[in-house]
Amino acid sequence: MKIINRIGQGVLMVDDEENFLLTAGVLLKSAGIEQVWTISDSRQVMTFLEKRAPAVIVLDLTMPHITGRELLTELTREYPGIPVIILTAHDDLTMAVECMKEGARDYLVKPVEESRFISSISGALEVVQLKEEMHSLKESFLHGASGDDNAFDAIITDSSLMRSIFTYVRAIAPSEHPVLICGETGVGKELIAKAVHELSGRRGDFVAVNVAGLDDTVFSDTLFGHEKGAFTGAERARDGLVRKAREGTLFLDEIGDLAESIQIKLLRLLQERQYYPMGSDLSRPSRARIVVATNRDIHDLVRKGRFRKDLYYRLRAHEVRIPPLRDRLEDLLPLVDFFLEKAAGDLGKKVPAYPGELIVLLRNYHFPGNIRELEGMLNDALARHGSGVLTLESFRKAINEERLGPMGHEPSEPDQADIPSKDRFSYRGPFPTIREVEEYLLDEAMTRAEDNQTIAADLLGITRQTLNKRLTRSRRKS
Repeated sequence: MKIINRIGQGVLMVDDEENFLLTAGVLLKSAGIEQVWTISDSRQVMTFLEKRAPAVIVLDLTMPHITGRELLTELTREYPGIPVIILTAHDDLTMAVECMKEGARDYLVKPVEESRFISSISGALEVVQLKEEMHSLKESFLHGASGDDNAFDAIITDSSLMRSIFTYVRAIAPSEHPVLICGETGVGKELIAKAVHELSGRRGDFVAVNVAGLDDTVFSDTLFGHEKGAFTGAERARDGLVRKAREGTLFLDEIGDLAESIQIKLLRLLQERQYYPMGSDLSRPSRARIVVATNRDIHDLVRKGRFRKDLYYRLRAHEVRIPPLRDRLEDLLPLVDFFLEKAAGDLGKKVPAYPGELIVLLRNYHFPGNIRELEGMLNDALARHGSGVLTLESFRKAINEERLGPMGHEPSEPDQADIPSKDRFSYRGPFPTIREVEEYLLDEAMTRAEDNQTIAADLLGITRQTLNKRLTRSRRKS
């Protein structure tokens, strides 16, 4: 048995009918399978495999010199990792069963329907690819990071959670399957999508488009393009983004907002890997890797029937979930340093020092806008800054405005069902008194603020003077 250390991407067709090989090769290439090898002399197959590694072999049974049955036995023994599909004129159930027992993946009878033929080969290719991805993922976790870390240079992190994501992205990047990236606004979904593209080795471009709010017509025109005269004003033909991203990556952002009619078109693109430009009756193959992202709870959308279940399972062949900034607070320090240096360069200022209390203040903020919000805070603070140490005033102002809401009032009380249980106060034993609750809140605020009374007062929504009085009173009672 020979061990193949590389995965093939093409299909090897073995048949003594050269006209059939020519027709089948054209059909496969039109379906997006670019690499197709053909052999009409069965004696050349094993020699060919010593030099090349196809992903799938399609084999005729009745051939001179060496029969397909003999070849099947040798192939399954020497190259068990390559799936073999039998394609023959013999409609013999006994023979089909024997071939499947011998190790064939499928048994097709000539003349075979084009859709059945392509479906069988596509299914075999997907299985081979998934096996390779599982192997790659296993190697990544067992032997640590490998590959080019430059793909993640734009992502500033000290988080072990993010490092785990990097390992997973390295493993899935070479795949042809879609990638679903989930995460709140501002966590860096597009940066992960770019890393997937860079690590994939695809020679085409990375093309990004935000699809939120697009109607059916605009979506079709944007992605698929149109022919001249397809609609009023279409004075010339235009290629869509699917074609622009050929051999590259097409990144669709905010797919959680797609209308159902558009979801159907996206599903068809993923399933058939073909599309029709507006106004055209001729399909074109799609050779773009599809990566999508959303800041919505996609599982909830599926559960409520607002996102198609079949599309969701197509998209989540690989799923990346990026944690919010509040779940990786170890990133605050490197991010503050990075964004201050970047803002200073943009504004032509010297990078200022900042008090240690800044990190404490930021650690106690929930950052609904995540890294993008942090960058905005630092840009604003540096723009206001004159000289000396950076003050906390603009940060405290931004945090208080977020807490109070856009109109300067306390936001309405949220539904308790929407608050994760770990974020609610819970008590065991006797119900606490007002004084006990107050003491608990004072202690908790001072602990989170690392004994900084100004920050603790902000957390409690009271003035520093009021906090000081209550702390003094609490100590006296103790």
